[in-house]
Amino acid sequence: MTERCLSAGPRPARRHVLAGLSAGLSALFAAPIAASAQTSASARKTLRVGFAPGPYLDAFKLGVEPQLKQQGYDIRTLHFSTGLEVNSAVATNEIDANVMQHSVYLNAYNDRNGTDLAGIVQVPTPPMGLYARTHKSASEVRPGATVAVPNDPVNLERALKILRDLGWIELKPAANPVDVTELDVVKNPSGIRLTLLESAQAPRALDDVDFAAIQGNFAIDSGLKLTEAIALEKMTAPYLNVVAVRRGNIESPWARDIVAAYRAPFFRDAIKGNRSYDGFALPDYFAS
Repeated sequence: MTERCLSAGPRPARRHVLAGLSAGLSALFAAPIAASAQTSASARKTLRVGFAPGPYLDAFKLGVEPQLKQQGYDIRTLHFSTGLEVNSAVATNEIDANVMQHSVYLNAYNDRNGTDLAGIVQVPTPPMGLYARTHKSASEVRPGATVAVPNDPVNLERALKILRDLGWIELKPAANPVDVTELDVVKNPSGIRLTLLESAQAPRALDDVDFAAIQGNFAIDSGLKLTEAIALEKMTAPYLNVVAVRRGNIESPWARDIVAAYRAPFFRDAIKGNRSYDGFALPDYFAS
């Protein structure tokens, strides 16, 4: 395009000289521009973050993603059907991080699969709750009542503790959460019958059972409200969900930036000012 503009001169000799000068100047200035663009592209990090069904993607988009974008990150969020899939994606470096599990589950996953994933920051987490379609309170339990509970040991323990705290059952003391089974129920004065189900199936089972212990993320994803639960678990720190990455990435700049974004006042204000997060268990940094 530059040579066409210069070719308007009347003398061919002048045309060749100017064309050569133009080409030289183009080469001189093009190199720094290309180098600058390349530097900018290399400095811009694409972050791939995976989510299973639940409220964690919404919280991330509400209060974390805007901060990371301001720092120049290109954010790509990916959706997975199960926790196993999203953990595998981090372990194989398909994605950088995921948000969907507590530390007890994460450690159990590592032990079973020989992976080395680690939590870097806790996130607001909805507690597991006991729900029912046809009953309004725990006092309506009767002998023979069916209660759906998760079939994986870690979350089964959480469900059994809810039933224990209601006085429906008694458990063996100090049961290992990764080994717990329904056989750890030593007394059943209420006469309930446990039905073990895949956690994600529990909301749909409400029409077929008397009660169901449902993880908070699946409850919210199915339209249930924490305030509708007959009882909520007494959630402790190990059961707050975390952002998980490969252990070798814990000190990477992008992992530190994720942690800082969750801990920032911007994120805390976004969550505290949103009624959708009423009833969530909040990490300690919300008190700061």
